[in-house]
Amino acid sequence: MNEMFMPLKVSASALEAQKIRINVIASNIANASSTRTPEGGPYRKRDVVFESYMFDKNSTGVNVSKIIEDKRPFRTVYDPSHPDANESGYVNYPNVNNIEEMVNLMSASRAYESNLTIITTYKDSFTRTLDLLKA
Repeated sequence: MNEMFMPLKVSASALEAQKIRINVIASNIANASSTRTPEGGPYRKRDVVFESYMFDKNSTGVNVSKIIEDKRPFRTVYDPSHPDANESGYVNYPNVNNIEEMVNLMSASRAYESNLTIITTYKDSFTRTLDLLKA
């Protein structure tokens, strides 16, 4: 009986992983102009790292193994009137590229929708099978 629901477990694991990815992307977009963080300095873009794991010998799920900071350099803008400007008048802005983040968000949303469709299709097929067995 457990094998019968394995596709649901696999898709549910992917849904959870993509939900975390969407939240991280939303945080990146929300902080795209944050020049000051509690840790000090500008916000640093974050990325999600996925890993696969075995449910059993035949089925693999997906999990978020870690959330990492992007090490690309900050964007530097000359704005001597900004409170976070250095002695030369330059301000470090986050290394977030909003276009890149929107593409990542579309990709994560589509992956989420695909897994939701798999779950819905599986549930509908299972329900129809039960209806046929009742008849």
